[in-house]
Amino acid sequence: MKKLFVHFLLTAFVVVGFEQSAQAAMVSTAQVVAADAGAQARARLAMTLQRADVQAALERNGIAPEAAQTRVAALSDEEAAAMAQQVEALPAGGDGVVGALVLIFVVLLVTDILGLTKVFPFTRSVHR
Repeated sequence: MKKLFVHFLLTAFVVVGFEQSAQAAMVSTAQVVAADAGAQARARLAMTLQRADVQAALERNGIAPEAAQTRVAALSDEEAAAMAQQVEALPAGGDGVVGALVLIFVVLLVTDILGLTKVFPFTRSVHR
């Protein structure tokens, strides 16, 4: 009986020792930030894919918006961050119009100040 009990205990300790192996490691701040950055990049990409104009462009190119969402969810953290950075770096559609309007305003303002035109009532001509 004693011998059976000892064999039972030894077997139990061996089995428990194999099953309950725990590993602990320090998690650096960089690892936490990298994981959080990947999640934020995926969220930004998902918000971009929710826009109506983006969905229309996807459908024009034969891509289902749901398929695009699935592919974004499958990206690794590095891939999601790189893609989000590329999307943010793309120029917006209205940038050229605003720049042209500012240029025209400055040209008209300078010509008003030089006395060549009289477009703005708040300017004084140099020739007066």
